Amino acid sequence: MENYVALVHRAFGGETPDVKNPKVLAWLIRRNGLEMAHLSRGSHIGSVLSVAEIIAVLYTRILRVDPKNPAWPDRDRLILSKGHAGSAVYAALAETGFFPVEQLKTHYANGSILSGHVSHKGVPGVEVSTGSLGHGLGIGVGMALGARMDQAPWRTYVVLGDGECDEGSVWESALQAAQYGLDRLTAIVDYNHMQSLTTVEKTLRLEPFEEKWRDFGWDVQSVDGHDTDALETAMKKAQAAEGSGKPQMILAHTVKGKGVSFMENNILWHYRTPQGEEYEAALKELEAHRP
Repeated sequence: MENYVALVHRAFGGETPDVKNPKVLAWLIRRNGLEMAHLSRGSHIGSVLSVAEIIAVLYTRILRVDPKNPAWPDRDRLILSKGHAGSAVYAALAETGFFPVEQLKTHYANGSILSGHVSHKGVPGVEVSTGSLGHGLGIGVGMALGARMDQAPWRTYVVLGDGECDEGSVWESALQAAQYGLDRLTAIVDYNHMQSLTTVEKTLRLEPFEEKWRDFGWDVQSVDGHDTDALETAMKKAQAAEGSGKPQMILAHTVKGKGVSFMENNILWHYRTPQGEEYEAALKELEAHRP
């Protein structure tokens, strides 16, 4: 049987994947996410597929981090508030050298440090454990305010889910970020229009979403969340807004389950685990579309 690394890298035909390329890293996030969900019989693969490009662009083009020194004091801070997609961050960290890729096969296993929702305990490169939705932006506000008080050079990034924005704590934090003028804070919403058991629209309508963030005092950009170039441009524009006195919001429009046709916009794949013919079909699709 192939070892884990050989299995997930098989589509590269023996070549070493270029993990500095955001398209390649996004593919690896999807491939690892599928494998981790399959091996662990875990869920949330739809969320992982949705957020792949966002996480990939952050780790290849934006974040100032050092895999050899994860606790570097001047590192940028990333908080995955939608902690259900934790395996996307685990995959990005492993593929970029924070810990061995082979360790990903322990995801969700008893005793593993790689818990189902993203955890910082023992995992190099993870800032804070999340999964209880609505907490990440508040933590990010505190971090960004602390950085400014300490005159520290690092930036704070928070990735949220759209369904998570049903939580009142998100909007309380949004008000505070604007009140304090935290222009070194960037939030990115993985806006796939689905949550848990149905659509966001049917659960608790967010629209007009973009206007709400503006009314709360944020600069807002709206982009295709699967276009790595557009994401990079938006994130760098957010960086350039330092001094504006406004926190930065990027609404990244995505497709839940992106990259596997029968998972796309299919709410079942929030909880369903890929096994048997479904796993094989998903694997075939991913390997056929490697960048």
